[in-house]
Amino acid sequence: MNDSFAAHSSGSSSTGLSHLDSDGRARMVDVSGKSETTRTAVAAGSLRTTRDVIALVRADGMPKADVLSTARIAGIAGAKRTSDLIPLCHPLPLSSVAVSFGFTDDTITIEATAVTTGRTGVEMEALTAVSIAGLTLHDMVKAVDPAASIESVRLIRKEGGKRGVWTRDDHQPDTSSTATPLGDRTAVVVVASTGGAAGTREDTTGPRIVSWLGDRGFDVRGPLVVADADVAAGLRDALTGEPALIISTGGTGVSPTDATPDATRPLLDRELPGVAEEIRRTGLAATVHASISRGLVGVAGKTVIVNLPGSPGGVKDGLTVLDPIVDHLVAQVRGGGAHE
Repeated sequence: MNDSFAAHSSGSSSTGLSHLDSDGRARMVDVSGKSETTRTAVAAGSLRTTRDVIALVRADGMPKADVLSTARIAGIAGAKRTSDLIPLCHPLPLSSVAVSFGFTDDTITIEATAVTTGRTGVEMEALTAVSIAGLTLHDMVKAVDPAASIESVRLIRKEGGKRGVWTRDDHQPDTSSTATPLGDRTAVVVVASTGGAAGTREDTTGPRIVSWLGDRGFDVRGPLVVADADVAAGLRDALTGEPALIISTGGTGVSPTDATPDATRPLLDRELPGVAEEIRRTGLAATVHASISRGLVGVAGKTVIVNLPGSPGGVKDGLTVLDPIVDHLVAQVRGGGAHE
């Protein structure tokens, strides 16, 4: 059965593994008694390679062209064939499968979302989509980098069924009574760039934020690159699962297409104007144009949202401001941290 986190039914083995019967033999779980609900799963992974390969892929300069499009189609096809590849999975009528990619200095990040309406979960389809997309990327780049490796294929969240919403941080224990819990070290990076979403403009700010967060112990999703017109949907998607922190970049100016603050404000329960003003003040030391940034900082539920400008310099200034306060800020919003 696909819903690997469901409680095992009567007749499963004492180990609690739902695919084993009371005699320890493999079986397909009977899900006929479950309710049909809309079920969603998000999985992620990455292909670690060289900076040269990253540059070639972003420029569509690989010997096998159209790298990302090929990997995307392969991932979708893989999700549709999951029950053929993994013997105890149920065949599912998939409502949709989406595969997206992002970049850091030496990785191509992969994210897949699978949706179905049925009696069992769709997480194996999402994981298969990531795995097949990653294998396809490896096939496309192996002539240049045969040492490329597929890493960290994992389930990020699942929705629907008896458990409702499950997120990865549910099972990450706190290792320190004084530090911010590891479950709270989740972050999403959203890039508002119409050119970046279309593949006509290189995204340099998203990978920089991802790297900065990774250096500070965050489990990062993204960068999610969306067109300016789609930034509201991108932010709502980023909020799913209540990550500790969302950092957006781009769309904070006064151009008619700049919509990030307008999309952010309705999501916020409280604004943190002091942080936003300090980001602008720091930027002013480099350029007077920082004064026209409309970026917001605030709290949506238990998530801190930070709008940074779309320029590399603006991102650098914003991260400089966040560096000494981000741990305390996240802990405070999550109900911990000192109050002095």
